[in-house]
Amino acid sequence: MKIAVVGTGYVGLVTGTCFSETGNEVVCVDVNKEKVEQLNKGVIPIYEPDLETIFERNTKQGRLKFTTSLQEGIEGAKIIFLALPTPPGEDGSADLKYILQVAEQLGNLLKQYTVVVNKSTVPVGTADKVRNIISKNAKVEFDVVSNPEFLREGVAVDDFMRPERVVVGTRSAKARKVMEELYEPFVRQGNPIIFMDERSAEVTKYAANAFLATKISFMNEIANMAELVGADVDQVRKGIGTDTRIGKRFLFAGVGYGGSCFPKDVKALYHTAKENKYDFKILHSVMEVNDLQRERFVEKILEKYKGNISGKTIAVWGLAFKPNTDDIREAPSIYILERLCQAGAKVRAYDPEAMGHVKQIFGDKVYFASDAYDALTGADILVIATEWNIFRSPDFDKITSLLKEKVIFDGRNLYSVENMKELGYYYYSIGRETVGE
Repeated sequence: MKIAVVGTGYVGLVTGTCFSETGNEVVCVDVNKEKVEQLNKGVIPIYEPDLETIFERNTKQGRLKFTTSLQEGIEGAKIIFLALPTPPGEDGSADLKYILQVAEQLGNLLKQYTVVVNKSTVPVGTADKVRNIISKNAKVEFDVVSNPEFLREGVAVDDFMRPERVVVGTRSAKARKVMEELYEPFVRQGNPIIFMDERSAEVTKYAANAFLATKISFMNEIANMAELVGADVDQVRKGIGTDTRIGKRFLFAGVGYGGSCFPKDVKALYHTAKENKYDFKILHSVMEVNDLQRERFVEKILEKYKGNISGKTIAVWGLAFKPNTDDIREAPSIYILERLCQAGAKVRAYDPEAMGHVKQIFGDKVYFASDAYDALTGADILVIATEWNIFRSPDFDKITSLLKEKVIFDGRNLYSVENMKELGYYYYSIGRETVGE
């Protein structure tokens, strides 16, 4: 079928590309002329494994196209996906201006029955707002559906092509039939399409991300306590993760969550609760713990040097908020780099994909290395902020020869405590024994 996707950010580009892979004719719309020109030339603005392969295949075969014209993009479309930014305001609320601006235009442009789908993460009641705005000018029948995305950066293509579940919020039998037809190729193995009302679908996305963020903050609290009582958070994680009621995922201690979803969605859900005069105490704590976790990590570095790291050269491995992406939004590394630079340290950083984005923030304040070992050249200590696989089994002889001091601060618990003891390192990790104190 003919599909339009409005917005070519992370969600929009993955959505449009993956729908074209199952034979749909997809036109993606974006107001950024330069970005659309680049996409039409085959240049993808984000790093996401496997996306480039199916992007190239479908653009070459004419199933995936890009335009700056909303009217041209939605011409003949049976479904229009709104995959637009909903940036957080200062109070944590989601800014809907981009979605509502497009909704204002759609009413006059629709020429036949169309399903308009909110793919963006939006507050409760957004589907109603979009419906009301479109209806002011619409001369044809339409439905507004909530269809939140559950894509994990780094594995987004696989998540889209083989979803654990598809959540669709609609009370329209007609829209339901269209959405079932669209998603049928993606759920052939039996994973469910879960239909519910629009408001429940909107809450579902926020609830999922807020719950996962809560697991992360809870384990970071356990890790901080484990350090004080002499326990090992990795052993605790294994002990509770085998309980099927808890599950093994999102139990890894570290320097906190980041990215485009968890921070924004937790804040937005907290704001919605506040608007409705409900004090969501757990979410307040989740946000507070996450902020404190990265602060605590830097304080541990300062403690080691009695509060003075001025003149120290610090190598930082990992800048993206997680591996297999170039996304640095709300990345703990940004806070860590800022604090290290403010304290007078010289920073040498390396990340396989995210250095270009970080350079736009720090410029010449940070040296961006050609590889992981170049970052270590002349460095006093190594700091690990992102758990890229290439950092998991490094050449420790080479690390030792390059570092001035045998000191590692590991914010992702990549290495064995016992191995660090054997190598004679001072090794601080999260929620485990500190070696060499």
